[in-house]
Amino acid sequence: MSTYRVAQVTAPDGGFELVEREVPRPGRGQVRIAVEACGICHSDALFVSGGLPGVSFPEVPGHEIAGRLEELGEGVEDRGWRTGDRVAVGWFGGSCGHCRPCREGDFVVCPNLEVPGWAYDGGFAEKVIAPADALARVPDALAASDAGPMACAGVTTYNGLRRSSARPGDLVAVLGLGGLGHLGVQYAAAMGFETVGIARGAEKADFAKRLGAHHYVDSTSGTPVDEALRSLGGARVVLATAGNSAAISATVDGLAPRGELVVIGADTAPLGISPAQLLMTGRVVRGHPSGTSQDVEDTMAFSALHGIRPMTETVPLDDVDEAYRKMLSGGARFRMVLTPG
Repeated sequence: MSTYRVAQVTAPDGGFELVEREVPRPGRGQVRIAVEACGICHSDALFVSGGLPGVSFPEVPGHEIAGRLEELGEGVEDRGWRTGDRVAVGWFGGSCGHCRPCREGDFVVCPNLEVPGWAYDGGFAEKVIAPADALARVPDALAASDAGPMACAGVTTYNGLRRSSARPGDLVAVLGLGGLGHLGVQYAAAMGFETVGIARGAEKADFAKRLGAHHYVDSTSGTPVDEALRSLGGARVVLATAGNSAAISATVDGLAPRGELVVIGADTAPLGISPAQLLMTGRVVRGHPSGTSQDVEDTMAFSALHGIRPMTETVPLDDVDEAYRKMLSGGARFRMVLTPG
């Protein structure tokens, strides 16, 4: 019997344990991926804690997967895939295809979205079974350890900007310079935006500039963030990557008329925004979810073209518990990536 290893938790917020399982065969429309890298995303905590409906234990998280196709289920070869192809699977791990959003082509907001680690075992493993419609082709220029985070953190920031109202030359601010924000600044600069990095502490100014920011705003300097943005002419878009509702709310009055606040940083606290801040200026506040497998491909192609990479720390699967705790504590700079092989 052929086996492979998975890292699982057997109870909410339990420690990870490595166990052997029998290698599964992919069903119709599915593939088996030999995992080469899997990023540890902060949203994995929602699954490990059992904080989302439908999460069951034992739980194998991981939705920033990169690897190679090892076996194809029936019908997959007809879609152009071959064994050995380099692929990534992200937060978008497949959709139902029959709900109204899917029928309208808006697959990523499918109410039955199949997120790896939620709908099926994720990438904290040596192998994973996934639906073929979740696959994104990885370009040769990207290492697996870069491609994995691109399938969630990368596509979320890239799509959040390219689907915004900003156009080249517009002032665009990225709130937060962490796991999402350090990619958001790179994408914003490469897209031709006049880019502002916003974070806590004067010492982060040089880092923001190295990422490509033209301006830096220290949110602890005593000058309100919105005032700093208005002094630069007002932001056409603020991409809010920090998971802090108070910090997100503090940017709204720094938007230009008809400016747009794009929220991708998750927080359960309400935003402190009044209708009066939006009405007369025509400002827009919207949330932005990740992206489809095609969006992931677009993200990776753009990243390869412009030399954009996530800052990662790779850790062997054997040390998954330590790596996960480091991510939770905020000690990661900036994406923890498991390397199972």
